[in-house]
Amino acid sequence: MSELHRSGLVERESFIRRMLTLPIRHLQQAIGSLGDLWRTPFTSVMTIFVLGISLALPATLHLFVKNAEHVSEQWDSASQITLFLKLSTSDKSGRNLVNRLKLYPEIAQVHYISAEQALKEFKILSGFGQSLEYLDKNPLPATVLVTPTQRSSQAQAANELLAKLLKEREVEQGKLDVEWLTRLEAMARLIEDIVVGVALLLCLSVILIVGNTIRLAILNQKDAIAIMKLVGATDSFIQRPFLYSGAWYGIFGGLLSCVAVAILAEYLTSAIGELTDLYNSNFELQGLVFNEILTLIGFAIILGLLGSYISVRQHIRAIEPNAD
Repeated sequence: MSELHRSGLVERESFIRRMLTLPIRHLQQAIGSLGDLWRTPFTSVMTIFVLGISLALPATLHLFVKNAEHVSEQWDSASQITLFLKLSTSDKSGRNLVNRLKLYPEIAQVHYISAEQALKEFKILSGFGQSLEYLDKNPLPATVLVTPTQRSSQAQAANELLAKLLKEREVEQGKLDVEWLTRLEAMARLIEDIVVGVALLLCLSVILIVGNTIRLAILNQKDAIAIMKLVGATDSFIQRPFLYSGAWYGIFGGLLSCVAVAILAEYLTSAIGELTDLYNSNFELQGLVFNEILTLIGFAIILGLLGSYISVRQHIRAIEPNAD
């Protein structure tokens, strides 16, 4: 029993020692792989630049989609519904209608324009103020401007809301620019599809670039790998530095892409500012936020690891020590 107990203690101590030294080994190999990148500066820098630029393009497109969505959220008039009330509707009935419409869960805001106010504005805008004084009665109806909620601003939902509002007894006619909404949504979907397609192609290119770079590194160290296998090194031990190299490529490439996107955003801000000044708008281009930067770098690391993993699994297994 004492020998078995002693043997169990030795195995437990050995396991604890391995667990304690494992992070140190990983740290040594991670730093060593960073040194390998430093020893081949031209290849490393070129790979990092290609990776960073490849990721910067879909990130920049994402930036434009995000800003386009931000702009579209501010275009309330694009989904605004105009209700023309019946000429027989009194001002009191029109205001009662407004109070009822405010209870609709699909409606965010309601603005009432009385027939007298509509006529007054028409006199100012049309330039026929004095001529309109000779009219026996007001020919303009009261109108209600309805702004749907963000969820009900989509073309189909806004059209359904219009059909619902037309059932109100005071409403004579309703107007909604559904065609403009449909075009706007189609353009947004097209841009999103382009971003996804370009991102997939460029991500595939990143995997191939990193994989090819790691393949060349493996071939350059072919003799050393064969010797390591000869003295008993496992494939996982040999593969680890190359996997860390892929992760380093992802880290540096992701940081470079963030810098590139920031430079592009800063460059375009001035051009967009000149354009928005012509329309008296205070729109400002929004850059990548902190969470998006972390996501971009993390995604670059995953792509770098995936490219290096595919390469090491294929090529390191193929290297065997010479029997002679």
